[in-house]
Amino acid sequence: MKPVLLPEAAPGATASVSDRLLSAMQVIHWRNTAVMVVLSVGAVFMLLPFLWMFAASMRPAGEAYQLPPSFFPTRLNLASYEELLTGPIPFLRMYWNSFFVATVTTVSVIVTSAMAAYAFSRLRFTGSNVMFALMLMGLMIPPALLLIPLFFGIAAIGLHNTVWALILPALANPLAVFMMRSFMENQLREYEEAAFVDGASYWTIFWRISLPQMAPPIAALSIIVFTTSWNNFILPLVFTRSFDSMTLPVGILSISQSQVGLGLSVVMAAVTLGILPLTVVFLVAQRFIVESIASTGVKG
Repeated sequence: MKPVLLPEAAPGATASVSDRLLSAMQVIHWRNTAVMVVLSVGAVFMLLPFLWMFAASMRPAGEAYQLPPSFFPTRLNLASYEELLTGPIPFLRMYWNSFFVATVTTVSVIVTSAMAAYAFSRLRFTGSNVMFALMLMGLMIPPALLLIPLFFGIAAIGLHNTVWALILPALANPLAVFMMRSFMENQLREYEEAAFVDGASYWTIFWRISLPQMAPPIAALSIIVFTTSWNNFILPLVFTRSFDSMTLPVGILSISQSQVGLGLSVVMAAVTLGILPLTVVFLVAQRFIVESIASTGVKG
């Protein structure tokens, strides 16, 4: 059989294709550049309140109420931080309360939601689907409607005005169970079935096989729960009355409304120190949120 010779492409046609590709790449480049410029401008505007807050915390007391206000302080002054840490309001105690409540709540929610997700995903028992649906209905109830029954329940067991009154109500987290179950549904079951055939118990399978695969949702859920617990305001406002059990959001409100003459710079210093842990957490572990959303949102 004789080979068939294809006609050669005209030099002008090759050049036209290259020109079109080059022009398309230039359009995409300029489009991406425009998007980056718009996002950068938006990021600057979003950071301006935080920069002003930090600048206000470094102002002298007399300059905080200056009119017209200036964005940058005339000189850096750490007196507001010193007054905050050594003042009559125990800021460090409230800071520790917030850290303790957020940490214990995060660890407890991870443990309880992982075990509940494993039960709903792997164990088939009577009424499991109904129980899961009823649990998800808890997401539809506004938290404010639960304050009165929670208050009477906490008071009945003698935990009112303690940090445990802020931890126990947060342990039942339907969103955490739903998130962990969604990820677990996408896991391969071959290893679990092989371990079950070899005589492993459900607890061994959960602890040795299922849980190590859930690092992305655990990391993302830890960030969400820690941030929510750290910023929680309504529960500490209702359940705590003394500085020994008060957390930082309510403590900052007490500082701003105190009668001991704490100025605006001191309040801004308290807010600056209050957002510092959240900033560190997001900078360190923000990529886990994207990984978890991708893992739970795409079927394997």
